[in-house]
Amino acid sequence: MTHSRARAARRAALRKAAERGFKAADQRLPVAAGGKALLRKAFPEHWSFLLGELALYSLLVLLMTGVYLTLFFDADMTQIRYDGAYRPLRGRPMSVAYASTLEISFEVRGGLLVRQIHHWAALIFISAIGLHMLRIFFTGAFRKPRDINWVIGLTLFVLALAEGFSGYSLPDDLLSGTGLRIAQGIMLSIPVVGTYVALFAFGGEYPGDEIIDRLYPLHILLLPGLLLALVVAHLILVVILQHTHWSGPGRTNRNVVGHAMVPQFAARSTGLFFMVAGALGILGAVAQINPVWNYGPYQPGQVSTAAQPDWYVGFLEGSLRLMPPFETTLFGHTVMWNVLVPAVILPALLFLVLYAYPLFEQWITGGDETPHVCDRPRNRPVRTGLGVAGVTFYGVLLLAGGNDVLAHTFDVSLNALTWAFRVLLVVGPPLAFLLAKRLCLALQKLDAERVTEGEETSHVRQSVEGTFSADHEPLPQAEKFRLAAQRFPRPLDAQAAASRAARLRAALSRWYYQDSPARQWRTIGHQRERAQTAVSGLRAEQRKGRAVSGRSARTGKRTRTLRRR
Repeated sequence: MTHSRARAARRAALRKAAERGFKAADQRLPVAAGGKALLRKAFPEHWSFLLGELALYSLLVLLMTGVYLTLFFDADMTQIRYDGAYRPLRGRPMSVAYASTLEISFEVRGGLLVRQIHHWAALIFISAIGLHMLRIFFTGAFRKPRDINWVIGLTLFVLALAEGFSGYSLPDDLLSGTGLRIAQGIMLSIPVVGTYVALFAFGGEYPGDEIIDRLYPLHILLLPGLLLALVVAHLILVVILQHTHWSGPGRTNRNVVGHAMVPQFAARSTGLFFMVAGALGILGAVAQINPVWNYGPYQPGQVSTAAQPDWYVGFLEGSLRLMPPFETTLFGHTVMWNVLVPAVILPALLFLVLYAYPLFEQWITGGDETPHVCDRPRNRPVRTGLGVAGVTFYGVLLLAGGNDVLAHTFDVSLNALTWAFRVLLVVGPPLAFLLAKRLCLALQKLDAERVTEGEETSHVRQSVEGTFSADHEPLPQAEKFRLAAQRFPRPLDAQAAASRAARLRAALSRWYYQDSPARQWRTIGHQRERAQTAVSGLRAEQRKGRAVSGRSARTGKRTRTLRRR
């Protein structure tokens, strides 16, 4: 009995200490209110919203495997003679960095597995960021008030590219050394300051003896620190601004419909993390990537056959290969346009356009609204066409980066293939824009017909005159609401424009929105009102208890709705 009383007294003391600690923390930080709000935060259930989490969990795997590799890697360019476990390279001169990479691959327990997991995680990390940003672009989730988060996400993508290239260059093998040689040529192409930038980066004339020493702290300290800081800022803004969501019954610009953070979203998200980690583990175990021992140590006078960079910098390789030779000599200085334009000016313009696009669309749309319901890509034909054109432009450059491999594989002329890619780079994006725009308009028309006429069935009706027509059945009210509850901004009035800038703004707005006809606006507006009336009746029935409480009327899944502040 005495022992039981002592144990109860210890429990009571621990409980009181925990309460005092929580109270002290709550007096200094909004632990109770903030924690409760965070636990009640709603996350949309659509699969496309998991792309950002896929990038986050790939980053976590990168950090864990990177810490392990840091314990064994030696970023030193001092030349030694190799006497390690890999016999084909014994006696060969190489840098300490390359020798330590071979040691990780063949002598450190689990080193090769961790190194390959790290490389695969880097590729998936950048891919997930790119797909996540494409989803945000095509659905209009970059609009105010999330334009700052768009800038942060795009900066994360740029830093991820730099982080990937720096890590790709660390082993100092023949393939990564070729990439560094191209990077040095790009630096030299910058007028006036290019020579000084290259001398500083490489520590002297190429190949120098300090480039690996300088890339290493960037790769393990500076760039990861910036990435983590921006990821934290990005997540904080997501919590503050709330998520966007797809249109549907009960989903407006004033609420968030989805799974609560605890327990539904936490369980799904934890499962996704283990799935990502498991998939990366399987890839690292069975799918070989970057076998540096096959390439050999870097020699400035050698280049590997069919040398290709990782996919995320392949577009730069393609732009360099497609640019015709063009140089200008001014006042004794040579400007290499064939390197400067495709490798410096083109990427700078590309990312500048991406940074400025939210401001451009807000400018031509007019008004100061803050929409939170995602756009269907088909309902923004010009924006969708521009996105498809940009993806086509990138895809052509990516394929052109491997024109030598394609020419050898398909036994075609390398020169003919290069000219074909040059023509396709000019003609392909406009054709992709027109095709995507026409498809969007056709899908808009199909949606309007489904809302007004219903879903076509397999039955055929014959009229008294003897004509045949397809039979239709009405759409479910939830589906009708999803199709009808779409926002179609009207073009700005050109007649009210007084200044030249206002007339330009009205002309761009008319070009952007003129392909959504007024008849379709009226039709969808009427159907939206009818669908809202039907949904209101459905909510009334739910309140009376004839529907399952706390579950979605469409899917039967448990959901949570939170109002926006």
